[in-house]
Amino acid sequence: MKTVDILVSPSELENSALHKRIIAENMAVKISEIEAIELVKRSIDARSKIPKFALRYQVYFNNEYPVKPTFHSQYKNVENKPFVVVVGFGPAGIFASLRLIEHGIKPIIIEKGKEIISRRRDIAAIHKEGIVNSTSNYCFGEGGAGTFSDGKLYTRSTKRGDVQHVLETMVFHGASPDILLDAHPHIGTNRLPKVVSTMRQTIEKYGGEIFFNCSLSDIEIENNKIKSVSTLCGKHLITNRIILATGHSARDVFELLYNKKIEINYKPFAMGVRVEHPQELIDKIQYHSATRHLNLPPASYKLVHQHNQRGVYSFCMCPGGVIAPCATQAGEIVTNGWSPSKRNNPFANSGIVAEIKKTDLEKFGVNNPLAGILYQQEIEKKMFRIAGNNTQTHVGQKAPAQRLSDFVFGKYSATLNKTSYFPGTVSAELHKELPTTIALALQESLKIFGKKMKGFLSNEAMVVAIESRTSSPIQIPRNPITLEHIHTNGLYPCGEGAGYAGGIVSAAIDGIKCADAIALKQNA
Repeated sequence: MKTVDILVSPSELENSALHKRIIAENMAVKISEIEAIELVKRSIDARSKIPKFALRYQVYFNNEYPVKPTFHSQYKNVENKPFVVVVGFGPAGIFASLRLIEHGIKPIIIEKGKEIISRRRDIAAIHKEGIVNSTSNYCFGEGGAGTFSDGKLYTRSTKRGDVQHVLETMVFHGASPDILLDAHPHIGTNRLPKVVSTMRQTIEKYGGEIFFNCSLSDIEIENNKIKSVSTLCGKHLITNRIILATGHSARDVFELLYNKKIEINYKPFAMGVRVEHPQELIDKIQYHSATRHLNLPPASYKLVHQHNQRGVYSFCMCPGGVIAPCATQAGEIVTNGWSPSKRNNPFANSGIVAEIKKTDLEKFGVNNPLAGILYQQEIEKKMFRIAGNNTQTHVGQKAPAQRLSDFVFGKYSATLNKTSYFPGTVSAELHKELPTTIALALQESLKIFGKKMKGFLSNEAMVVAIESRTSSPIQIPRNPITLEHIHTNGLYPCGEGAGYAGGIVSAAIDGIKCADAIALKQNA
């Protein structure tokens, strides 16, 4: 077997006979000598004026084409086995639970939000009525923030074997096999809920238990060891092992830990805005053409700049996507983005965010681990007010917005473009309303981005505020070997909320690692 990389034009993408001929020419062999070719990786090279697909094939000779092994789960019946409490049912909690089952350990999961069907109704109420349910929204509920937040599955993690396992597990539970091929795999918000609910059914099938509408209310600790957990839904579980996989917006849990004197630390994060362009404009810029070939996906981009030692970068870029209202409390505005599987909406949006430094948080106390949360809350509430939402009833999700060039050059936008943000936008001078450090860093960096991508800096684009939940502003310190909290035996901080992941795949990997650490200690 040989591995061969080839480049083909978009019009040649589906011509497998041509691919085989190119491979034979590159290898200086006859086509008849090739037993089979198998596509194993697919990406787009748009650096030149004519975009190409980069394809990686495995090439087989002389009857050596193997029978490919299929994904076989190692799930065991754990109905009557010792249990571990898993707090949170996002990617980290789901994959931790599946891995516990593989180890013969029962997961008992408590999730403050609702199951997917009921959760959909609460999300619809945010869009249509501006009503935020604090326990069921884009961040809380079955599948966590990942369920309705796009389904991007690429990560910078170097643990490639773990990444492959995560992707294969998702395919086993109904995701498209294409995610195993694409360099930047993506499921889509319309398809991910079905995958999530199928994984939940697997957990229940093998004896795991899941309690929705069940918020963590207390953790009992004795002699620095976990003794039990209590919930607002009446569950009191005697346990010495907790996987804390709550996600980056679980502010009530962070406050609980702080009040219980369980050490938590401030973690650097970033804040900014959502920038939205017509997708057609981004396609023209990135593909160097007035039209996009049907085989090319809607174009994306990745941008980064340092302004006065403050990092500014694009975050969660959503081609053919939608800007979503992602507040977790009434009286605040939070934006994020997602794309359906076909990425066929007329807009492209991305977070453009600036690093928040400790010096930005001095008014909340430099040594206060909750300072980042307080900073987020202050700005989210301000965005709610300046958009003219109802400050008495806390109903409304209109977001403050500005045309992109107007924001960069400090001008009021007398009119606004149409956007994908369903609750609506209100013109605001965001260059004045955002904290000066953030506004200035964004303005200067967007000028640079406009030079890197000719046409990007335009009043055809919109700025919508605020993109504030890029990552957790908290890290819960843990032992790098046992993965337990450094001062609390049996507490396993996990995933994005604990400060050890950044997205679906890395959170899933961290969930697996925590489950493995528990099994290792149990079997020691």
